[in-house]
Amino acid sequence: MLPKYNRILLKLSGESLMGDRSFGLDPQMLTQYAIDIKEVTDLGVQVAVVIGGGNIYRGMNEAETGIERAQGDYMGMLATVINGMALQASLEKVGVKTRLQSAIKMEQIAEPYIRRRAIRHLEKGRVVIFGAGTGNPYFTTDTAGSLRAIEINADVILKGTRVDGIYTADPEKNPDATRYETISFSEVIAKELKVMDMTAFTLCQENNLPIIVFDMNKTGNLSDVVSGRNVGTLVR
Repeated sequence: MLPKYNRILLKLSGESLMGDRSFGLDPQMLTQYAIDIKEVTDLGVQVAVVIGGGNIYRGMNEAETGIERAQGDYMGMLATVINGMALQASLEKVGVKTRLQSAIKMEQIAEPYIRRRAIRHLEKGRVVIFGAGTGNPYFTTDTAGSLRAIEINADVILKGTRVDGIYTADPEKNPDATRYETISFSEVIAKELKVMDMTAFTLCQENNLPIIVFDMNKTGNLSDVVSGRNVGTLVR
């Protein structure tokens, strides 16, 4: 089957890498994600990845920690690079060539983010992992994902979560909640549904970049989404 999308940006949360743990990295989750991404690259799809850092560090209350917001955000950016290195190692273990690019210079472990170089890597079939968010405090990795997707001319953002789409209410709290198959950007805003932070969401809306929210933890879902099967919720 020919894939529906040629170039995707996969947005993963740092928490997803924890598996059943309360902190850090679960090797089984990294392996599962690497295998799922390999299945997609084998179809000829160009894959870029942005990962959060919440499994290692989350921005904390400044009043409680004494760490100012900007400093805490930079700490979170470093956590995303650690996650990126871990995913890179897992991908290369299953035979997928990767490049890790960082928005903060770390020449010994990652390339600096250069848009044209990133696109060239994708064209050569390499998975590109974008680390360190946007390189600026006060912006989330959701915003980094949206920004990078627009910069590399991705066809879609695939937001991998632990739920299988966008629901009328929180399905973990309300068993009567129903899943949307498709929904418009304006409906998401009007109904105050949580997809990603508003800065990231607005970037996608203004640039007509569709978002698919799906359950990344179910093996095979990523290839199903890329193949155009009815998995998750499409926002357009």
